[in-house]
Amino acid sequence: MSIEVLTFGCRLNTLESEAVKNAASAAGLERTVVVNTCAVTAEAVRQAKQSIRRLKREDPERRIVVTGCAAQTEPGTFAEMDEVARVVGNADKAKPETWALARQAFDFGIGGEEKAVVGDIMSVRETALHLIEGMEGRTRAFVQVQNGCDHRCTFCIIPYGRGNSRSVPMGEVVAQVRRLVENGYSEVVLTGVDLTSYGIGLPGAPKLGQLVRTLLRHVPELRRLRLSSIDSVEADDDLVAAIAEEERLMPHLHLSLQAGDDLILKRMKRRHLRRDAIEFCARLRRLRPDIVFGADIIAGFPTETEPHFRNSLRLVDECGLTHLHVFPFSPRKGTPAARMPQLAREAIKERARRLREKGAEALQRHLAGEIGRRRAVLAETEGMARTEAFTPVRLVRPLVAGTISDVRIAGHDGARLIAA
Repeated sequence: MSIEVLTFGCRLNTLESEAVKNAASAAGLERTVVVNTCAVTAEAVRQAKQSIRRLKREDPERRIVVTGCAAQTEPGTFAEMDEVARVVGNADKAKPETWALARQAFDFGIGGEEKAVVGDIMSVRETALHLIEGMEGRTRAFVQVQNGCDHRCTFCIIPYGRGNSRSVPMGEVVAQVRRLVENGYSEVVLTGVDLTSYGIGLPGAPKLGQLVRTLLRHVPELRRLRLSSIDSVEADDDLVAAIAEEERLMPHLHLSLQAGDDLILKRMKRRHLRRDAIEFCARLRRLRPDIVFGADIIAGFPTETEPHFRNSLRLVDECGLTHLHVFPFSPRKGTPAARMPQLAREAIKERARRLREKGAEALQRHLAGEIGRRRAVLAETEGMARTEAFTPVRLVRPLVAGTISDVRIAGHDGARLIAA
């Protein structure tokens, strides 16, 4: 066994894991597992620790290196684990020299005090584009165009794991997307921690909309372009126009909404009100009627009452959301929300359940509405594909993974569409 990478969390972590694997392999590391962690919830950290212990039990001889957001925000937690050989900070995890030094340390022995190699993420001013030729086992490619976040939502630890907002120059992004298309990718996803803050610190301060327009203009061979999660209040006019006018920009947006009650949004230190979210979705639906929205919503934020929560439930219908990502509130040490009056865990779980049920109802309506329509689907495997709106489709007739084909939707099984 050479290098294995176990990834938790977001699409950005998935992309970075590919770069980590390439760099660690090039350094000649062997019998090593890199655990790329997520810090968004306490549960994500717990799962990472549980996996580390399991990996070591399965093969006591292999080394385990921990990196990612949880390694950045709480390096001591992982450095104290006997199973862990090294802890690497987020800013350095994709650098070739990081893994060359790791191999040197493993070859010549390492002291306990040298286990954690984690720098000051807030001092990082630039984001390097991860130059990869493709993503193993995937039919769509992710391209990181932004990292970090300048906002300080009261529940969120991620800025302390990722640093301040910084962006990749447009020319580098265009070159990378062109390279991926030449390598056979039909679909590319632009990723970032706070994607709609793209352009901060770059000459001329371009916005995300300008980047999207530039990419589609300069890489005409790219068939499908997607955006990862966006903050609707930061969406610029050029981005909205691109969504309305560019058929190759897929009609699916995942929104960082978090709550549907104005008081809770204020206590979260969000930058939008409930009406802003509703109006944004209505505006885009007028401009692009086939658009589908997903959203992140937190259940059981501190001080949330039942009426506050019902406003979040109603937001699902009022925004016309289809794909819900529900987070039971999890206090993160060091954040203001962790010091607020907490709800009982059972109440949080019960509200998360109700939100998921509401999301399931919305998904059922969407699936039912797709029956009889023709959709261009990207095959992820021989038997499974995704529509333009990112809805999964079970294929009756196998397709070659990575190809885009026109199919008719014959039905659904409650979770996926079924192609005729």
